[in-house]
Amino acid sequence: MSERKPPAASDFMNCHVHLVSPDMSLGDVIQFLIRHEISNAPVVETDNGRNKLVGFISERDCLAVLAGVSYFGSPSPPQTVRTIMRLHPVCVSPQTELFTLASIFVNHGFRHLPVVEDEALLGIVSRRDILRAMDEYYRETQGEQSHRKFFRPDLHEIANHRFITGGF
Repeated sequence: MSERKPPAASDFMNCHVHLVSPDMSLGDVIQFLIRHEISNAPVVETDNGRNKLVGFISERDCLAVLAGVSYFGSPSPPQTVRTIMRLHPVCVSPQTELFTLASIFVNHGFRHLPVVEDEALLGIVSRRDILRAMDEYYRETQGEQSHRKFFRPDLHEIANHRFITGGF
């Protein structure tokens, strides 16, 4: 009996992602996140028709800056996505397999991860995407797994998941 290979990020990632520009103002990015009912967004610069990932911004990032400026009443230069985004976000490749993704989400508390290849943003995977894919994989392979003594993903790959993609 042949064993079904676990799916990879490219099999279930969301390719229709709301993107923001590094030059958006703090107010504009807050309204963008609220309007689209999303908690975070990749920050991209377009380079030769490709969306190059340069950072990631979240509600938490915006809230921290907005609360700090409002609470302390300190005048600050106008904030933009570029000044508050997280640089060098953890990324995965389209080939990153399901069990590695599950390990990253479980052990690091991420809600979303960009899927990147050659610095170009291809999509995003979320915890919900992983849960859905894991459930589907489990249901499809449940009978097969009962015939195997052990089912083991490549632990070496999981242990080194922070090195999944190069360039970041």
